[in-house]
Parts: sequence; structure tokens; C-alpha cells
Amino acid sequence: MNLIYNSEHYSVVEYGADADHEALRFGGYEITDKAVHREWFIAGSRAIDFRNDVTQLIASEPTVEEIDEFLGQYDASMAQPVYFH
Repeated sequence: MNLIYNSEHYSVVEYGADADHEALRFGGYEITDKAVHREWFIAGSRAIDFRNDVTQLIASEPTVEEIDEFLGQYDASMAQPVYFH
């Protein structure tokens, strides 16, 4: 597990590929919207697509605001509440 992005509004954690767990065969990403305390875990082909989109985004040397805007497109999919212990 590796924190790959952290701003005031979002965080993204990358999970490495794990052949022993089908859900992580291609790795995965956990995107958290800090404002609404919701998260979404992306695995499989969606993780591959997300990784490709992020690679293209990074190549454009985006600002924090542009990265947050990119992550905002996933807000509607974030249904899992985040609980703090």
C-alpha cells in the first residue's frame, strides 16, 4: 500500500498487484473524498484504466486543483463511508 496523492480534498492509495488475491491481481486504488468522508476502491480493469488516465494526467504536469478536478469525476461512485478509529 502506497499513498500516491494527498491534498486538502482527496487522497489516493495504491495497492500493488497480488496474484494470491483475485481483487488485487492488477493492483487497486482507494480514492477518498475527505469533504464527504466517502471512498471508492477500484480494482481489475478499472484499476488499469485509472492508472493509464493518471499517467496521462501526470505527463501534463497538473496543478493540485487540476488533479482534484480529475478525481472529482469519481465522486458519484464513492458510496462507501469512511470511518475513523
